[in-house]
Amino acid sequence: MPKNELSKAESKELALNAREQIKNLQDFLVENADEVSIVTHQNSQLFPLEHTFADGIYVRQMTMDKDSLVVGAIHNHLHVWFLMSGHITVATEDDSVEYIAPCYVLATPGTKRVIYANEDSVFVNVHKNPTNCQDIEELEKEIVSATFEDYEIYTNKNK
Repeated sequence: MPKNELSKAESKELALNAREQIKNLQDFLVENADEVSIVTHQNSQLFPLEHTFADGIYVRQMTMDKDSLVVGAIHNHLHVWFLMSGHITVATEDDSVEYIAPCYVLATPGTKRVIYANEDSVFVNVHKNPTNCQDIEELEKEIVSATFEDYEIYTNKNK
């Protein structure tokens, strides 16, 4: 196998391994819900969410306390997120990057993120909302997938 093909194969294997590790972390947190605090977009007492709507836009703000951890859903669309205050580390299947506020990042679709708050932080996602829907559960169905299988189905359905 040519060297560049081997590198591609190794990269894909590493990414799949990292994806599996993120899933394993999420499964561990769910299985140990009595010992850890689980946060979903609908149940977020631990990480307060604020929802704001503008014409064609949905903005979700999350406040994270120092040393807290969130395993996010898989976003279906390209969007922008802002770190308004604080310091976080974001791990994906590709890498782990530290962000110090203020900053913004272009978030690629199909990525599952683990977010660790190195200090108290305020994190803001900005999503398209072409129908101006204000029903959070309905918005969730459009902007995120719970699993990579769901994401694959979503992307195939919306080609």
